[in-house]
Amino acid sequence: MGAFWFWGETKENKKHHHRATPAAVVVKMENPNWSIGEMEPNDEESAQDFINGSKLRNKNAKQLTWVLLLKAHRAAGFFSSIASAVSRRVKAGKTDSADDSNNRVKNRILFALIKSMLVIAILLFCFEVSALWNGTKWELENLENVMRTTTFGVNGLFGWVYERWVRVRVEYLAPPLQFLANGCVVLFLIQSLDRLVLCLGCFWIKIRKIRPVAAESGSDLEDGYFPMVLVQIPMCNEREVYQQSIAAVCNLDWPQEKLLIQVLDDSDDPSTQILIREEVMKWRDQGANILYRHRVIRDGYKAGNLKSAMGCSYVKDYEFVAIFDADFQPNPDFLKRTVIHFKDNDEVGLVQARWSFVNKDENLLTRLQNINLSFHFEVEQQVNGIFINFFGFNGTAGVWRIKALEESGGWLERTTVEDMDIAVRAHLNGWKFVYLNDVECQCELPESYEAYRKQQHRWHSGPMQLFRLCLPDIIRSKISIWKKFNMIFLFFLLRKLILPFYSFTLFCIILPMTMFIPEAELPAWVVCYIPAAMSFLNILPAPKSFPFIVPYLLFENTMSVTKFNAMISGLFQLGSAYEWVVTKKSGRSSEGDLVALVEKEMKPQRANSEPNLAEAKEELLIQAKKASAKKKKKKHNRIYMKELSLAFLLLMAAARSLLSSQGIHFYFLLFQGVSFLLVGLDLIGEQVD
Repeated sequence: MGAFWFWGETKENKKHHHRATPAAVVVKMENPNWSIGEMEPNDEESAQDFINGSKLRNKNAKQLTWVLLLKAHRAAGFFSSIASAVSRRVKAGKTDSADDSNNRVKNRILFALIKSMLVIAILLFCFEVSALWNGTKWELENLENVMRTTTFGVNGLFGWVYERWVRVRVEYLAPPLQFLANGCVVLFLIQSLDRLVLCLGCFWIKIRKIRPVAAESGSDLEDGYFPMVLVQIPMCNEREVYQQSIAAVCNLDWPQEKLLIQVLDDSDDPSTQILIREEVMKWRDQGANILYRHRVIRDGYKAGNLKSAMGCSYVKDYEFVAIFDADFQPNPDFLKRTVIHFKDNDEVGLVQARWSFVNKDENLLTRLQNINLSFHFEVEQQVNGIFINFFGFNGTAGVWRIKALEESGGWLERTTVEDMDIAVRAHLNGWKFVYLNDVECQCELPESYEAYRKQQHRWHSGPMQLFRLCLPDIIRSKISIWKKFNMIFLFFLLRKLILPFYSFTLFCIILPMTMFIPEAELPAWVVCYIPAAMSFLNILPAPKSFPFIVPYLLFENTMSVTKFNAMISGLFQLGSAYEWVVTKKSGRSSEGDLVALVEKEMKPQRANSEPNLAEAKEELLIQAKKASAKKKKKKHNRIYMKELSLAFLLLMAAARSLLSSQGIHFYFLLFQGVSFLLVGLDLIGEQVD
């Protein structure tokens, strides 16, 4: 801040005092920002006064006071801005608890549990700090010797209270907490072993170059194998993506007389209905065999939409049905590369393609989702498809044999995961599934945390609903014991129930509690080494995402709150388990992809189905302008109270761990708490309008 100089003066100093005089530090109070400037003395008198001893001491004291006030002012402004922002969002109702009445009732129990744990953690932390301040705290290594004595030998009320607390902690709280921790560690190890086996299976597939092979070569398509195919595009209020999906499906390379496209519009917005209907009419005028359907009674969400469409009289003329969600854009050769796997193989009921993502590098949230889904398709789906011919249907980018759908009971509206429901029933009826890892279909990832959170809630509550409904059918089915074990224990219990349970319980509840009850311990390999190894295995299918391995590990633990909440809702049939929220799309299809669709060569069977290139480019420009105008709209951060409460709980536990000198635990709790804080303040992904 300033320079140090001697109180006395030598002859040399007197001779050159004007050169030895330092700059005076002046604090300028400029509202609202303060700044520190420098001022040089202008004459010898002011310089002589400046180096006067008593005045110098007074000036130094004042300068130090002003600088400290400046630091305090900036710190107070920073924290007050955060507090005011949070309070504004809460008052405005833009929190996770302000969605609807059903959500408020459903979230109340879990949120109350987290808040109560946070209050207890704050009280215990203050108590431990007070004990350390008063010299009453005992170290863990001396605890056994202390407990052997009948009394601690402490004086005073505080010492007596702390003595009772330690005895309660050791005798009553630590044993059940350690038992629960050991149980979660066992589940963690079982799930990690399952993950390792899947990765070894994928590695074996890569080494041996195992892949599904069609009964006949692709040249047979040229010889006339073009069965009747029905293509369905279910959508609901998806104004941003309907054009690109309809365009991609209308450009599928398949004989026009062998292909029928159904656009199944469940939109309740009249303007969206008009736009989609006009798009269908445009493609019909250009030669595409396409129909528009809109339900008057919109029951059963997507399952009800598909069930209604399959009830049309003309469906009996078709052998296969391909399903694409509104944001999916199949390549022109999609049907040629999938339908051929049904030829001369009557046991195959489903052919599933892999998803690829047009916006995987849009922000940190989409990058982390890409890691998860890359592992799901590259490892889980591929290994299960190769070795047991069963996996969960992904709901889109797949082709079903209509006979398999009908024999398995068709689409049912009893859960929010109708795709998994029909896959389980088809497997119980003996149908085999084929997964094609080399056939990709482009789609979008949710770019906002709000959309991703709602999607994950549906994906994790639905399987628990289905498990309760399907368990008797699985037990009574005629499939082998091994397949029953795989479906009950691996498919449902381990990957859909145990995974979110131990992730939330072990890392968000038990670990911070062991900081306040140090007699219950979690070893470092549970906290750090095994999770790091599992994250490394998860990221192998997406090697370019390796720099995000630490954020991925922390974010997965953060998402365990939503997944655990959804799992409980589905298992116990709470109201939110039956909610279906359409994942918000942004329509991020690159201009090059859409232009490529209209620039490709004219096909003989679709002579008049290509739109004009200039019109297509004009449409793209209009869409780009709309997108840029949309971005200018002010967007808001939501406040997620459960995540914020857990952030403070973990940060409090990290501070408590410093008293016990637990290094790895401290760093894990600190970074995990910061991760919860960022998610709780909606600072990951795009903000909602």
